[in-house]
Amino acid sequence: MVTVLSMDFITSDPAVRGGRPCIAGTGIRVLDIAAARLFQDQSPDEIAAAYDLSLAQVYAALAYYYEHKSTLDEDLRAEIARARALKEQRVGSEPPFLFG
Repeated sequence: MVTVLSMDFITSDPAVRGGRPCIAGTGIRVLDIAAARLFQDQSPDEIAAAYDLSLAQVYAALAYYYEHKSTLDEDLRAEIARARALKEQRVGSEPPFLFG
């Protein structure tokens, strides 16, 4: 008989990051880890050090990302679109004047 073993490193909680998949016990999204690997070309060791995670947590996040790639890539595209829209609106580009 085959027993499938599971590692419980990834959670989803509507009260944390809008229910997006996160590393258990943290607010660090799977997408944050995937972006660090894919766009910043950070190694799993560098990501673990930067986020104060174990390698197991980093690899679990990457495995989850690749298992759910299409859904998470869609979420990433939506975030990029929101950021571009805010940039076009110049939200946050005008500093408040200190002296009247």
